[in-house]
Amino acid sequence: MIANSADIQGASAASDTNPPVLRVLTGITTSGTPHLGNYVGAIRPTVQASRAPGTESFLFLADYHALVKTGGDPARVQRSTLEIAASWLASGLDPERTFFYRQSDIPEIPELTWMLTCVTGKGLLNRAHAYKAATDKNTAAGLDTDADVTGGLYMYPVLMAADILVFHAHKVPVGRDQVQHIEMARDMAASFNHLHGQGRALLTLPEAVIDEQVAVLPGLDGRKMSKSYDNTIALFGPREQLRKQIAGLVTDSRAPGEPKATEGSALFQIYQAFASADETAALAKAFAEGISWADAKAALFERIDREIAPMRDTYNAFTAEPQRVEAILQRGAERARVRSSALLRELRHAVGLRALGTVADASRKAAPKAAKPSFKQYRESDGQFYFKLVDASGAVLLQSRAFAAPRDAAQAIGQLSQKSSTALVELGAQLEPGFDTQAVGQALDLLQNK
Repeated sequence: MIANSADIQGASAASDTNPPVLRVLTGITTSGTPHLGNYVGAIRPTVQASRAPGTESFLFLADYHALVKTGGDPARVQRSTLEIAASWLASGLDPERTFFYRQSDIPEIPELTWMLTCVTGKGLLNRAHAYKAATDKNTAAGLDTDADVTGGLYMYPVLMAADILVFHAHKVPVGRDQVQHIEMARDMAASFNHLHGQGRALLTLPEAVIDEQVAVLPGLDGRKMSKSYDNTIALFGPREQLRKQIAGLVTDSRAPGEPKATEGSALFQIYQAFASADETAALAKAFAEGISWADAKAALFERIDREIAPMRDTYNAFTAEPQRVEAILQRGAERARVRSSALLRELRHAVGLRALGTVADASRKAAPKAAKPSFKQYRESDGQFYFKLVDASGAVLLQSRAFAAPRDAAQAIGQLSQKSSTALVELGAQLEPGFDTQAVGQALDLLQNK
C-alpha cells in the first residue's frame, strides 16, 4: 500500500470516549520528493476528507517503510520526510484537527508488528505481490529465488497492517494495486482476534476504499507515476520546472489538426485529475478537433499551476524552517500515542505480556469462590413450609418435615447452623429419616467455616 512515495494507505483507536462515525489513516512513504501523484492520490483527498464532520483522520510519514528502499541513503529519508510533511501542511492540512505524525515516533507500531508476525502464516506473506514479483524476477533470471530479497521486503505487509490496525481503521484509501495489503491486514486482525480475543474484536477489520478517478496517476512515460520509474512531476518545484516536466510528457505522433484520443492519454488523465467536469469536457472536445500536443501541454501546465502556485510559497516557508515542522510532528505523535498506547496495553495483556504481581492479584480476584453447602427454605403447594440442606453440587443431604409457619422452619435452620451435628439429635422429629449423619455433619461444619 505504501511501496513508494506515490502510494497511499489508510487506517484507525483503541478506546474512544465518543467514537467518531469514521476513522481514516493515510501514509506516504518518505522515499523521495513529493510529486503530483502524491498530491492527487493522497494529499489533496485526505486534506478534504479531514474536514468532514464525524471523521477522524490519521495522516503519517511512513519512514519505516522507506528503509526498505532507501536503507543506504539516510539523508534522502530525512529530506523526504520534511518535504512531504511540508506538502501536506501547505495543502491546507490542519494538524490540530487531525492526527499528523511520523511513523517512527509511534513505538507501538513495531511492537504490534511483532505481535501480528506471530499470528501470520508464512504462506500468506509468500503471496504478497511485491515479494512474488521479486522472486519471479529472480527465477526468470536464473538466480536463487530469494536473491537480494530482504526481510524488510518480505515483512512489509505486516508493518503495513500494524500501521492500519494500531488505530482501528474503518476505511483505508488505496490504489487498486494495494487492495491485497488491506485484505492481508484483515486476515491478520481476524487471526489475532480468534487467538487472543476470547470473543472480543480486539482489532478492527479495515476496508479498502478506491477512488477510480485518481487511484493511479500516470507519469511522464505513461506508467504509474513513481519515483521507482523516475517518471514523476514535482509537486512544489519551481514553476519553470513544472513547465519543463509537463513538456516532457510522452505523447503519440499525431500532428496538429489530427483528432487525438483521450483514452490512454497520460496528458488527458493528469488534466482530468485537476480540472472540473466542464474543463475536462472542453479539453476532450479540443482533442477531437485536433489540438496540437504543444497547446495541450500548455493547457495542462496552466491548469495545474493555477492550483499549485498559491501553495508553493507556504511549502517553501515550511521547508526553510524544519524545526517548526518537527514540532508539529512531535505534537501529532503525542496525541496519536494516547490512542496507540491504550490499544497496546490491552493487547499486551491479551497475549500474556503482563506484570507478574498484577497477574497474581488478578488471578486471586478472578478465582471463583469455593461453593459451600447451603440451606434452601421454601413453601409447598400444601401450604406448609420446608427446608433442605444441599451440598456444593446441589445434592440434597437433609430434608425437613413440614412446618406450619416459616418462622418455625427458620428457627430449625438456625439451630442446625449454630449447633452443628449436635442439633441433629435435638431436631430428630422434625427431619426426614435416612440422611447420612457424617455427610450432614461435615456440611454443617463447612457452613461454620470449620
